[in-house]
Amino acid sequence: MHIDWAALGSVFGVSLAVTVGLVGLFTLGIVGLSKRATATGEAGTASAGGPTALARSGAYLCFALCAAAVAYGIFLIVS
Repeated sequence: MHIDWAALGSVFGVSLAVTVGLVGLFTLGIVGLSKRATATGEAGTASAGGPTALARSGAYLCFALCAAAVAYGIFLIVS
């Protein structure tokens, strides 16, 4: 029995990079949805609102890319 250590290391590196990338992308989506627009109110206090349209659309894009990556992974497993 012979183990191809170079191929095993390559698979490990790629899977680690893709996992960290997907988690980072999902985290950016969560941050985009939780971002609050601040505006100065009375006495310098900040009133918090919902996420801006740009942050919300960026978050949805991050989630869509995550879903596409998962769908592609399922496609590769099934095919």
